[in-house]
Amino acid sequence: MEKGRMKGKLGFQRANIARTPPALPSGGRMILENSSSTRASDPKFESRESLNSSNVVGTCPDMCPAKERAQRERLRDLAVFERLNGNPGKTSSSLAIKKFCRTLSSNEVHSSDLRPPLVLRNTLKYLLNLLDSLEYPFEVVHDFVFDRTRSIRQDLSMQNIINEDAIEMYEDMVKFHIISHQKLARLRSGRDGSSSLHYLNLEQLTKCLLSLYEVYDINRRLQFTNKHESEFYSFYLLLHLGCKIPIMKESLSLWFCRLPSPILRSKEMCFARTLFRYFRMGDYKRFFGILETEASQMQLCLIEPFLNEVRVQAISCINHSAYKLQPYPLEHLSEVLMIKEQELESLCCECGLEVITDEFGCKFLPVKQSNLHHPKSDLESYRLKISDKFHSSQTRESSSNKAVLKELPKASE
Repeated sequence: MEKGRMKGKLGFQRANIARTPPALPSGGRMILENSSSTRASDPKFESRESLNSSNVVGTCPDMCPAKERAQRERLRDLAVFERLNGNPGKTSSSLAIKKFCRTLSSNEVHSSDLRPPLVLRNTLKYLLNLLDSLEYPFEVVHDFVFDRTRSIRQDLSMQNIINEDAIEMYEDMVKFHIISHQKLARLRSGRDGSSSLHYLNLEQLTKCLLSLYEVYDINRRLQFTNKHESEFYSFYLLLHLGCKIPIMKESLSLWFCRLPSPILRSKEMCFARTLFRYFRMGDYKRFFGILETEASQMQLCLIEPFLNEVRVQAISCINHSAYKLQPYPLEHLSEVLMIKEQELESLCCECGLEVITDEFGCKFLPVKQSNLHHPKSDLESYRLKISDKFHSSQTRESSSNKAVLKELPKASE
């Protein structure tokens, strides 16, 4: 693979490795922002050169170390994507990918067990290309990529790789989890297995984001700021739109206090904070209004599975507060809530409400119905109905988002 610019599965431009991965004086672990050992005023944080120490540097040339590959062949522990000619007991260096090991410690690994940055980057690109596979259900592909990207993060952490290349890998892995978050939500209706996968994916999305923030923070102390930081910080806030998300490390108010001022004032974070405020206020009209005009493609992917809660809130508000003698036109409500009219009718029925049709075929939602209730938790994640206005505004986005643009048109089919 050439050292110049490359393009991964998610379409983001690859920068050259501008400098060698700086090591951290932390015994094989990245330094947390609030760690007592981290002192921004300490001279050892003033330059990258001073951060170098005797950390393990990976030398494994393949996606999977030869020792692990041979062992897994003996145990017939090969995923369908790793089998040579479909043989469950045979693989190759171009198919096998190192598995995530929960009990692995930095004292037990050798340099031959760890993959250097270039190998990790190529492995990630290979994994993300598997997402295009039509041979297997998405849950099967996700399960494989899910485990192997955790292994990539493990190798990055054990080698204390915190350069720009590491940032790009973390960002691409976050995008993988966000797109999976959207797809798994669409699959989970009435399927317990998909619901479990969705929650586990959400958990790893949160952990991956927190690791990325640590790397952002270390690089910021070294006078380097990544251009995508604001959008990726906004993802953490948007995750709080969900009613069932993994437990966060701290309250949002404390998290905001620690954010750098430029991030806090950025366009992406201002959008996320405004959207979150409308969500808390129950102002569904402004919520969907700003969502349609200001959200990025990745923000929409992340938010879509949480929108049912906002739509149910809107339906409840209309049912209780609208004038009883004037049923609410379903066509107008579907435009406001960015959902197809047929799907909105289905959502109303899930909430226990009746929808009527007049002599012209127009559908209306009678209000003041007493049998309103919250729908079941495994309700289908209805796709966003995207207007032409949104599509025209998104043409001004960076070309680095082109691969993600292929995901969201499906949401408006």
